[in-house]
Amino acid sequence: MSRIFYLIGKSSTGKDSVLAALLKDPGLHLKEIVQYTTRPIRDGEKEGREYHFITMEESEALEKEGRVVEERVYQTVHGPWKYLFVDDGQIGDCGEDFIAVGTVESYTKVRDYFGAETVIPIYLYVETGERLQRALTRERSHDHPKYAEMCRRFLADEQDFSEEKLRDAGLLDDQGQVKNSFENVDFDTVLEKIREFIISE
Repeated sequence: MSRIFYLIGKSSTGKDSVLAALLKDPGLHLKEIVQYTTRPIRDGEKEGREYHFITMEESEALEKEGRVVEERVYQTVHGPWKYLFVDDGQIGDCGEDFIAVGTVESYTKVRDYFGAETVIPIYLYVETGERLQRALTRERSHDHPKYAEMCRRFLADEQDFSEEKLRDAGLLDDQGQVKNSFENVDFDTVLEKIREFIISE
């Protein structure tokens, strides 16, 4: 079975930027696991690159087929949005290693499905004030900013990444520190540290 490096972190910690850089690294040979969502496609996104964008009906069909490994439903100001990790044949004994992005809860379900020896967490974090500033800057850059949704995500992160949930997921060490954690202050520095970690694994 191939290994799955699982990027975990609150919103605006730079997960997507780190993911893109790691995928371009010729020395890592990582392949992205493209997940599924029912939310509308955003400015600059492309079908099959950030996500597979599907309808609610299509998500329900995948569930009936037993192909959904993990699913999250967010009650947004625009209605419910689903995010799904689907066993669609991307992963197997292909000799390639993969990388995916998700929450603590999604990591737990993917780890339980594929096995702890296969799914390796990488936790990315940023100081709270800096993270909020990054989120605001990113939202302002969109043609149609959704500030209410940005605030909802920010507040939801405090619950989704609580110490209790991190502990329940087995992500804390004996000293209460998050395992395999990397602070994203300087992008090039954190990228090199994560790269070295992946190689060491």
